Amino acid sequence: MRLSDMKIIITGGAQGMGAHFAKRLHEAGAQVAAGDVNEAGLAELPAGIHRRRLNVADEADIQSFVAWAHGAMGGLNGLINNAGILRDGLLVKKDKATGQVVKLTTEQWNAVLGVNLTGASFMVREVVAKMVETDSRPGVIVNMSSIARHGNRGQSNYVSAKAALAANAVTWSREFGPFGIRCVAVAPGMIETPMTQGMNQKARDALVAAVPVGRVGVPEDIWLAVKFAIECDYFNGRTIDVDGGLSM
Repeated sequence: MRLSDMKIIITGGAQGMGAHFAKRLHEAGAQVAAGDVNEAGLAELPAGIHRRRLNVADEADIQSFVAWAHGAMGGLNGLINNAGILRDGLLVKKDKATGQVVKLTTEQWNAVLGVNLTGASFMVREVVAKMVETDSRPGVIVNMSSIARHGNRGQSNYVSAKAALAANAVTWSREFGPFGIRCVAVAPGMIETPMTQGMNQKARDALVAAVPVGRVGVPEDIWLAVKFAIECDYFNGRTIDVDGGLSM
């Protein structure tokens, strides 16, 4: 698919990788509808990018946004499923000072799964339903997974969601193939974004030291993979790890 032919939704489009993808697609002549709970960030996107508040943890909001985006762009043939949050913590740990056993909270689990998996899955459901309803083909879904999908200490909730998005790239490529819709995933390693900038410095330094290319990634690194995923019509049902060679 040519970038200039895209009429594409980007979730989590107000900052970080989502904002970078929105700008790159807009520069290439695509029509872009960016959604995020961060309305101030959305307002800073370049003129010409459609933008509206979107909470992917709210099913009704997803349905309303997809209908709005379809109308605003005069069609819909793509989705970059990028919205995500972190609520890290060990599933079970023992406090060194008190000896108290501490568990990952239900709130931490539900918050991450609600946005990163349930919300992402419902975005795919509603976008694909609209594309099938309007017989819009070809189309492409790009799930933003993570190299954490292979397993990472302290991220049971995040790992569960990101592993599922990678696995469902296979599932959905098979389900949506008859409609002319591909589904793929891109799995970033450690990328310089507002989310990773809030990491514990010690943990951040240890991760950077483990990256063979010797640096943190930047959104442009991930955009190159997303661009390939959109443009290569024979790429389907697979996940690209873009992590500088990092093994978590």
